[in-house]
Amino acid sequence: MRRVIVWRHGETAHNAGGVFQGQLDTELSERGREQARRAAQVLARRGAGRLVASDLTRAMQTAEELAGLTGLRIEPDERLREIHVGRWQGLTHGEVTARYPEAQRALERGEDVVRGETGERVADVAARTRAAFAEVVAGLPEHGIAVLATHGLATRALVCAVVGLDFQQASQGLVGLRNCHWADLVEHPSGWRLESWNAGAPDGGGPSTIAHPVP
Repeated sequence: MRRVIVWRHGETAHNAGGVFQGQLDTELSERGREQARRAAQVLARRGAGRLVASDLTRAMQTAEELAGLTGLRIEPDERLREIHVGRWQGLTHGEVTARYPEAQRALERGEDVVRGETGERVADVAARTRAAFAEVVAGLPEHGIAVLATHGLATRALVCAVVGLDFQQASQGLVGLRNCHWADLVEHPSGWRLESWNAGAPDGGGPSTIAHPVP
């Protein structure tokens, strides 16, 4: 069986403040760096042979902690970036709700609308992250393990695309992936399966400081 570990980056100041980041290129906070260090200590024992990361700084900084322990080379891939949220980038959840009420109501109805008028849909994110996943898997040997360092919504979109889950139902049924936590995807004869969700290091920073993480 081959395995892919999909790892969300550590906390940023925008995560802590409930600000939509999208593809804003933010750095890890000090708490986020500590989360990444703790998580890397656990993941270093998993025997990964490849380390691929979103090219956004917060994901690269997270991956650097694992690279430093394992000697793996980080392979940046822009297809693993977070969803682009257009004009919502840099706004708080409250500001987005106030300025774009129709879009928020559409999302609550389960519609996959373009985020922030000029951004992406979840379907767009699922397509590009799934393509990146397929390339990584194609290069993995039997029983090989890869780590993908990416983002919150991007992780959910990818996992749903790989295992065939409906994104809206998964969003309602699964709590958000915490900063520096990960999902395990394992290959079986019948296809890929989700073995774990929200796995993390012991005392690895705990839940995000916001109740409802935004991209």
